[in-house]
Amino acid sequence: MTSRILLALAALSLGSVAAVSASAQQAALPPLNFDQAAYITCREAHAMNPEARKALAVFLAEHSARVRGVMIPDGEQGAQLAHLVRGGCTLSPDAYLFTVVDRAVVAESSKLPKRK
Repeated sequence: MTSRILLALAALSLGSVAAVSASAQQAALPPLNFDQAAYITCREAHAMNPEARKALAVFLAEHSARVRGVMIPDGEQGAQLAHLVRGGCTLSPDAYLFTVVDRAVVAESSKLPKRK
């Protein structure tokens, strides 16, 4: 995973989303397994501290890329994925973050290097 996509995914800006649930505000650490991570919404991820949000986004992106048989590269391709995730979360803050990440990977999979 590149530093560029890590920074972009960590930024995960939700724009003008102001209302955040109390449980999401208390989320300080990312979940420990995929079953927990899969059900975190973009809104809840945005309420996490930056390091936890970064760890969650990286975890989900790596999982999706592994399942789809691709790798997240350095440069423009990685940055494009991050922009798609940020845009998806901005448009639909109540969507599950994994769904947004996975759809971004699927949308760009034909352009991503294949996993060996």
